[in-house]
Amino acid sequence: MEFTPHSDSPASKSPLSETNLHEAIRVRAEEIYFRNGRIPGQDIQNWTQAEDEIRTEFQNSGRRTAVIVKVNGVQYVGEYRAETADGYAPGEFPPGSSVLVRLDGDKMMVKRSNGKILETEVVQRIG
Repeated sequence: MEFTPHSDSPASKSPLSETNLHEAIRVRAEEIYFRNGRIPGQDIQNWTQAEDEIRTEFQNSGRRTAVIVKVNGVQYVGEYRAETADGYAPGEFPPGSSVLVRLDGDKMMVKRSNGKILETEVVQRIG
């Protein structure tokens, strides 16, 4: 099977409403407060840290990456999230190289050279 890398592309995701954003930050600030031992007088620091974390998570949550694998003349586009890819980095498979692939419904598992499996969701079949 041939492998063709696909670069990162931003996912289309609906924007987080201001109400939901505020609530997510509030909850995170409370978690930080408890996690840090309920230290009084740290409200602004906890809120600022929570705001940074939530905004970063939201911005990164829309990033998706994909691999394209050709099996018997059909190209499969498999998307994965970098945070669940167990260290996989784009470019790990040289273009045109042979890789072991297992297809299971909408899942595509690609065996990496280190023996680990990159699990993807098949989002497109071409051919």
